[in-house]
Amino acid sequence: MYIYDLDFQEIKVRLSSWGESEYRADQLWRGLYQNLFSQPDEFTNLPAATRNRLDMEMDWLSLGVIRELTSSDRKTTKTLFSLNDGNLIETVLMRYDRRNTVCISTQAGCAMGCVFCATGQMGYKRNLTRGEIVYQVIYTARQLLRENKKLSNVVLMGMGEPFHNYENSLSAIDTLNDPDGFNMGARRFTISTVGIVPMIKRFADEKRQVNLAISLHAVDDGARTRMMPVNKRWSITEVLDACRYYTDKTGRRISFEWALIEGVNDTTEVAARLAEMLKVLLCHVNAIPLNPTSGFSGSPASAERATLFKSILENAGITCTIRARRGIDIHAGCGQLAGTVI
Repeated sequence: MYIYDLDFQEIKVRLSSWGESEYRADQLWRGLYQNLFSQPDEFTNLPAATRNRLDMEMDWLSLGVIRELTSSDRKTTKTLFSLNDGNLIETVLMRYDRRNTVCISTQAGCAMGCVFCATGQMGYKRNLTRGEIVYQVIYTARQLLRENKKLSNVVLMGMGEPFHNYENSLSAIDTLNDPDGFNMGARRFTISTVGIVPMIKRFADEKRQVNLAISLHAVDDGARTRMMPVNKRWSITEVLDACRYYTDKTGRRISFEWALIEGVNDTTEVAARLAEMLKVLLCHVNAIPLNPTSGFSGSPASAERATLFKSILENAGITCTIRARRGIDIHAGCGQLAGTVI
């Protein structure tokens, strides 16, 4: 059993079955998520016999580091992990002036097949467990601790579709949100989805404080279906209706992700139509010039076209941010993760 796959109640039950006092579960939980201990012998407040049993009966290393790459500007680090079954995933740490954000994976591969995304191009392998998702955050927190820094934000925007692995993705957030453990506030998490309508509505009904981002990328169904096959199942209208349900239900702003592709979705006409579509929603647009992948021939929008796109949205009353491209030289940018050794 992987230690990070257990929630607090499961740890209590497990230790109780060993005849341990109830407070030992608190000590183990705090050691894992507050002290960031990585192996049983670090839990010096536990009896030696308990540490030995934890070592013998629990798996402490389901994710092994294969390779770590840091960008030339030293601001982005990508870690390639191997899972116990040999599948590979990637995690990206981005350092900013006032925050440190980790982009984590929820699946090995992805079934959504978005044509401009390297993960979509590789296909679906399997869902990650709760613990495999959690550990990426813990590993990153340890990285930052060595730099005398703290993790400030977590985005479920790496490899995979979080809402295709809903239970494990949300339970991982619940684990990391626990005030008696890692204690990361719910609003410091962002989930990005291609627009799985039933799960957007379920997420809305749960009224979580976790941020929600929708990958949209097109204003008409033909164009979106060519880029994102999921649009065959849920059209733009259905996705936007679900988004409206979310904002009405929660009162929270929703973000739309937009990969700016030259001559495809970066024109003034597209911007104007997008503004018209979104004007009734409490929302924000995060646009980023397309990051290159070997399986897609599109080119990123120029800085001038991106700026014009942004201005059209803002003149229509819709806030828009042009995100900086990060870690391109190590294939760590949005849409570039493919779980490969480079």
